[in-house]
Amino acid sequence: MAFSLKDVSREVRHLPPRIILLGTPKVGKTTFAANAPDAIMLPITGEEGADDMTCAKFPTAASYDEVMEAIGTLATEEHEYKFLVIDSATALERLVWEKACAVEGWPNIEKPGYGKGYVCALQYWVQITQALDWLRQNKGMGSILIGHVKSKLFNDPQFEPYDTFMWDIKDNAASALVKWADCVLFARPKQFIKQVGDGLAKETHAIGSGERSLYTQERPAHPGGGRGVYGHLPYEMPLSWAAFEQAIAKAMEPKAE
Repeated sequence: MAFSLKDVSREVRHLPPRIILLGTPKVGKTTFAANAPDAIMLPITGEEGADDMTCAKFPTAASYDEVMEAIGTLATEEHEYKFLVIDSATALERLVWEKACAVEGWPNIEKPGYGKGYVCALQYWVQITQALDWLRQNKGMGSILIGHVKSKLFNDPQFEPYDTFMWDIKDNAASALVKWADCVLFARPKQFIKQVGDGLAKETHAIGSGERSLYTQERPAHPGGGRGVYGHLPYEMPLSWAAFEQAIAKAMEPKAE
């Protein structure tokens, strides 16, 4: 491509978002994603979140090649879907490893040793994100990758170690996917801390309210964050697509001078 100053533009392009939605078990991640406008689900074998939902969904993908075939179908066929939801990226990791092992002739992802198998597998994650980016650029489709979390001790170089929720996939894949995403969201039940008793008998209890919250920014206890407008959302909101959409609209409003 030949560049010219005549091609310089200040135009803002509002492309659909690339979302990573992480959360605790059974909190409603799949329901939230299924309520994205004109969403189609791609269930991965081992996940049953969308089984009882009356939403558009592909047959369950049982291999990496089937995942790429489903994405390719959206790329080549005419449709009006606006979001592809992969449920879940956690289950997809196993298919990525199986693909790497099949291509390299390994019996398992640990066979090469020294973490080389996981480094090799990263290329297949990149192929998936590139395919999703093609849908974004050419079909106007956003994407939502659902993921599970685990509690892990985090060794912060500035502070004492503390427990935090982290994506339960390999660190190199999680890091690459987070960098790719426009928006990382974290969902969990809303809880309150209450102290019961007096003196030495005082105990601290976590009390659940039944509400479910969506968090948009990183905190020591959980992941989060966003670029552009997604970096200006309220820290906490109800776990509903309607609330999320309203927050985006408000963040996009012109600021008073």
